Amino acid sequence: MLTQFDKALLNMVQTGLPISKRPFMVLAEKLGSDEATILGRLRYLKDNGYIRRIGPFFDSHKLGYSGTLVAVKVDPNRIEAVTSVINSYPGVTHNYEREGEYNLWFALLAPNKAKQQQILAEIEGVPGVIKLISLPATKKFKVSVQFTLK
Repeated sequence: MLTQFDKALLNMVQTGLPISKRPFMVLAEKLGSDEATILGRLRYLKDNGYIRRIGPFFDSHKLGYSGTLVAVKVDPNRIEAVTSVINSYPGVTHNYEREGEYNLWFALLAPNKAKQQQILAEIEGVPGVIKLISLPATKKFKVSVQFTLK
């Protein structure tokens, strides 16, 4: 169960995490607490599924990166093995198992198109991968979502 303190902390972390050597100390000061308490609560919230990750968002395109959404048709008996291989690439931000012909989807971010193509070719060769389709974005849509907890 979330406490009022947890809710205030989550509201701040979503969009107000300061850029500082000790960002959690800054949050602690704003919340009338201490850094150890902040870190402990964040660890609890992550361990219990309230937080998936804490980190910045970068405009990967401006940094020269190439991203794509990938749909993969995988032998259902090999889905776990294929997922493990896909997850081993540092540029895979997330993946989802889905119903339908293309039963595994993932997002891939690579330093350039050549590296992206290399990774996709390697994944195509993984036992259990039947077919792979790369679906690069043609237009960027970015939705900023913030959940205000009361």
